[in-house]
Amino acid sequence: MSKIPEGFTEAVLKDEDKYKGTELDANIVAVLPRGTEIRLVCTYGVTHWSILTKIDTTVNSEPQSFFLKEYRDPNAKAMVRGEYESTAALHSIAPHNVPRPWGYGAFASDSTRFFYIQSFCDMHDDLPNTEAFVTLLAKVHAQESPNGKFGFHIPTFQGNIQNNNTSCNTWEEHFTRNLRSLIDLERSIQGRDPEMDALSHSLITKVVPRLLRPLETNGNKIKPVLLHGDMWHGNVSIHAQSGEPIIYDPGCFYGHNEYEMAPWRASRYRFNKTHSDAYHRLVPVSEPVEDADDRNLLYALRNDIQVSCTWKENKETRKLAIESMRRLVAKFPNGYETAEE
Repeated sequence: MSKIPEGFTEAVLKDEDKYKGTELDANIVAVLPRGTEIRLVCTYGVTHWSILTKIDTTVNSEPQSFFLKEYRDPNAKAMVRGEYESTAALHSIAPHNVPRPWGYGAFASDSTRFFYIQSFCDMHDDLPNTEAFVTLLAKVHAQESPNGKFGFHIPTFQGNIQNNNTSCNTWEEHFTRNLRSLIDLERSIQGRDPEMDALSHSLITKVVPRLLRPLETNGNKIKPVLLHGDMWHGNVSIHAQSGEPIIYDPGCFYGHNEYEMAPWRASRYRFNKTHSDAYHRLVPVSEPVEDADDRNLLYALRNDIQVSCTWKENKETRKLAIESMRRLVAKFPNGYETAEE
C-alpha cells in the first residue's frame, strides 16, 4: 500500500511500457510451476524503478496469478536477487503473510533487463490490525542470524539504495558503515551543505558510538535478528480473503530489532507510536532503556537521509535530517567515553 505524501513525485506508467496480451519472456516462463498455461499478461502499475505486471494463468487446470516486476535501474541485477532472497527468508517464517517468491533473473530476449516474480496476492489498500501486525513483526524478529553476525549473505536494497550487508560482529559497525555511505550518497545527490557536513562528522564519531555501543557493552547484548529492512506503511497491506497482514518489498538483513521502526517516527508515515508501543508489549525495549528514544531518533534520521537520496526533488526531508542531527549532536557532544564515566 503506497500513498504518496505531498511534495513527493508519483511514478507514472508510460504508454510504451503498457502491455496486455499473452506473450511472456522464456526465462520468466521457466521459473513458473510446471504445467502453467498463460491466460493474460497485463501491466498495471509502476514505481520509480520497476514496471509491475499481473500474470493470470492456469496451473494444472487451476487458476493462479503471479506478480512480476521488471526493474529499471543501474543496480537491477542485484535488486532482483536481493528482493528474491529477502522475500524467501520472510516467506519461510510467515508463509501466510508473505507472497511466495518464484524466481528472478535476466530476460532471455534482452540480457540487460531483469525480473523478479512472486505469487500475486489480492490485497486491501489499508493498514492491518495493530496487534496482528506487531505479532507478525515479532515473529519475524525471533529469527536470529544463522552465524551470529550482523548483515546478510548478499546486498539488499531499501528502495533503490543498496545496503552493505558484509558480515560484521557488532551492530555499531554495521550501522556506521551504512550511515556513512548514505550520507556521502545524499551529498552527491542534493549538493554540499556545510552545516550538514559538520554535523555528520559529529554524528558518526560521537553520537553513534554513544547510542549504539552501550547496546553491546557493560553486560548488555543484542542478537542480530531478521529485519524486513523497509517497514513503512507502503509495504504492508491486508489480505483480501484472510484479513491477515501482508508484508512485501523487503530489503532484509540481520540487525537490531528496534531499527525496523525507523520510519514510524515521521508524520509522513501512517505507522506511529501506537504501533511501537504495541510491539514493545511483546518484545522488550533494549537496554539501556533510557536511550531508547534517542536511538529511535538516530534510526529515523538515517531513514530521512535515505528518503532525501531517493526523492531528489523533495528538499524538506534533508531539513528534517539536519534538525535531528542538531538535536543529537547537542545532547551527546562528548561521545561514548563520557557515558562510561
